[in-house]
Amino acid sequence: MTPYSEYKPLTFHDAARRFTDGNDNPRAYLERCLETIAAREPVVKALTAINEPGARAAADASTARWKAGKPLSSIDGMPVGIKDLLETRDMPTEMGCAAMKGNFPKRDNAGVWALRQAGAVILAKTVTAELGGSHPGPTTNPFDPARTPGGSSSGSAAAVGANMVPMAIGTQVGGSIIRPAAYCGNFALKPTQGGINRGERLATSQSTHGPHANSLEDMWHSAIEMAKRCGGDRGALGLMGPDTLPAAHKPDRLIVLETEGWPDLDAATKTGFAQLLRALEAAGVSLIRRADHPFVEALERTIASSRAVCNGITSWENRWYQRGMLDAAPDGLSARAKATVLRAEAMTPDDYRANLLARQQAQLAHAAVASLADGAITLACPGPAPLWSGDVPGQPPAPRPTGDFVFNAPSSMLFAPVVTVPLMSVGGLPVGVQVMGQQHEDARVTGLARWFTENIKRIATA
Repeated sequence: MTPYSEYKPLTFHDAARRFTDGNDNPRAYLERCLETIAAREPVVKALTAINEPGARAAADASTARWKAGKPLSSIDGMPVGIKDLLETRDMPTEMGCAAMKGNFPKRDNAGVWALRQAGAVILAKTVTAELGGSHPGPTTNPFDPARTPGGSSSGSAAAVGANMVPMAIGTQVGGSIIRPAAYCGNFALKPTQGGINRGERLATSQSTHGPHANSLEDMWHSAIEMAKRCGGDRGALGLMGPDTLPAAHKPDRLIVLETEGWPDLDAATKTGFAQLLRALEAAGVSLIRRADHPFVEALERTIASSRAVCNGITSWENRWYQRGMLDAAPDGLSARAKATVLRAEAMTPDDYRANLLARQQAQLAHAAVASLADGAITLACPGPAPLWSGDVPGQPPAPRPTGDFVFNAPSSMLFAPVVTVPLMSVGGLPVGVQVMGQQHEDARVTGLARWFTENIKRIATA
């Protein structure tokens, strides 16, 4: 296992340049990924299924296209992992849930279909926490197997962090793209709500698809190639932007958000984030905090209960299908999932309406700060990934075994685009930072993230 300080990420965009002159090809690239999977999967445990014959056939077809000078897209030949909440025609979709064991609908999710149309090689399904919730699967952190990789897109983040694949698709309703990416050293895009067509995954109003990757190029290319083919959710404009990575955009001003997670941060993470902010100021970026403007204070107040709002909305919206699943297979859900169903069933329609109103008020407060700054910056996780060895027999399940999504819930309830950037390490482990924009500013936020990576040196604290 390579220490994070010595980590050399696997990327695709640079290899694709060599495909054109014949110095590399998609089949050879795939075989290198398979070698890494064979070496690292026994410990990382990021995958639930792998389709080697299908991947090799797709890689061979891609190799022929590159040789002929006719690739389908910039991601033609890219091996990818798909979170096991999303349907794939050639691998089961079991959602990390015993009740779904053997589920094999043999059709593609809209985003998966789009990736195939762009020439990507659908290599494997990646572990998800049970039903995309908080009950963890077997995946370990690629930089310390004693720690969680985050959730619920645990396998996607860990597979990328372990260099098994250069990109994997995750999903988020509260913090399931941003946090695991932050724990595993990924770049990741949580798009504007509805930015990438969810296909069959439309049960909840906050669910989004997004790529985890080892570079901004691979992240953006994957997202835009998907959106160009499958569009956004019904009624949504969908992700928009250039075919290539947006140009670096230096911010003049950034809002620094504390969120409700600030009081519980450990000292080393606070110190590292403060160093990062000083580096931004030294580069000529003005920072606006909650005490500097009443609109920022109003935004902080409306997102101060974002965890509870996200949990309430998502639990209510999931209760119907999860109750049906629980009735059909009483032993097929974990104690955590059962407890979530029971809490949702104790809610009233007015409870749900109150959460929707709180979300709407937060979105209005976020829109009000648009003219103040180029975007907002905050941590993507509350420190390095926590240790996790499993629940203690005879005791109640741990409340947050995959880590706390306190820094991720605000962007989810705001429907805002976020890019996670691996700009920090604490105690030798990744700690991500997130840059957030207004709705439909995905390309702009990616440009800000690019400027960060090109101009701000990674901050390391003990």
